[in-house]
Amino acid sequence: QAVVGHSQGEIAAAHIAGALTLADAARVVALRSRALTTITGPGAMASINLPPDEITGFLTPGLSVAAVNSPATTIVAGDEGELTALLTTVRERGTRTRVLPVTYASHSPHVEAVRDELLAALAPIRPQPATIPILS
Repeated sequence: QAVVGHSQGEIAAAHIAGALTLADAARVVALRSRALTTITGPGAMASINLPPDEITGFLTPGLSVAAVNSPATTIVAGDEGELTALLTTVRERGTRTRVLPVTYASHSPHVEAVRDELLAALAPIRPQPATIPILS
């Protein structure tokens, strides 16, 4: 038995597993969401129906693998222009893609801009040992 979560789901998983109180989990969600509103802009994300090892050869310096949703689906995030070019390239090969409706490049170096702010805001939170294993 374990709890699984990705992104915001990791926060919920940490609460269910006993590592965060409900109040602390809500605080993390709210402060993370607030911090991310400051980096809206030129970032973008897309789901690409290719395994991550096939995607990496197409990545330019402004792009990174943001998540692996399945063995055959990879989420790429980063610079909007570079992502558009990547999508054109893989679509020409017949690969299915879907641009995600976001205004920032989550799970990419773009979010480093809010790292210090978020660490300071979350400093009072003291996670406890989980009573249920958590898989991130």
